[in-house]
Amino acid sequence: MRYVVAMVFAVIGAGLAAVLVSGDVANWVVAHQTFESPDDVSAMEMATYMASNVAGLIVGWLIGWTIAGIGRAGRQAS
Repeated sequence: MRYVVAMVFAVIGAGLAAVLVSGDVANWVVAHQTFESPDDVSAMEMATYMASNVAGLIVGWLIGWTIAGIGRAGRQAS
């Protein structure tokens, strides 16, 4: 059950990161760089956006894993 809770929180974390954070982070990173072609801009923006989403996924997983572990702390493993 701990894995299921962690997966649900991971999906929620990735979704929240995609909607609330990743676009702003990608725009900020691109604005502080110099590029020679529009393709470089697009590649950097896409890579930064996806890295932010992966970070949100990992943070969500860790939060879910911790919350599920707290609920299990009083029980003995079978």
